[in-house]
Amino acid sequence: MPVIWLKLVQQLVKALNSDGTPGQVAAGIALGAALGLTPLANLHNLLVLAAIMLLNVSVPGAMLGWVLFTPVGFALDPLFDSVGRWLLLDLEALRPLWEEVANTPVIALANLNNTIVLGSLIVWLLMFAPIYLLARYGVVQYRSRVYQRLRQTRAFQAIQASKLYNLYRLFRPE
Repeated sequence: MPVIWLKLVQQLVKALNSDGTPGQVAAGIALGAALGLTPLANLHNLLVLAAIMLLNVSVPGAMLGWVLFTPVGFALDPLFDSVGRWLLLDLEALRPLWEEVANTPVIALANLNNTIVLGSLIVWLLMFAPIYLLARYGVVQYRSRVYQRLRQTRAFQAIQASKLYNLYRLFRPE
């Protein structure tokens, strides 16, 4: 279990200190949030993964967003169910749309007849811009304030000067 936490911290540091711009890291986090907030085995997540790979966004940022938003997704499942139930069952005007979606061959694989899938997808789409803006602000603040202070601490300098850190830098994947 400690190895998982070490990998998580490594991903966090890698994402926040990557060469990518704050916008690229934030876009990765916002796209990764879709993987964490919505049920994973769905068509829209294939599209999100394709976007992460094809667009100029931070892949470590996307993985960080996925890890950070997975527990949030589980916690918000009742909200997602309510939103999906409202859209699927309570809004009579949308009923023909959902019937068409359910009967369209490829789109039916999106599983949008599931209240949690639909609700989580809609909530993520509505939250994409705020997640992006907050993540971008956080990355800028981290890089300009927190990281600069960390670099000046004795512990950080000792870690950087240690042979173990130099060995890590030698073998770390780029």
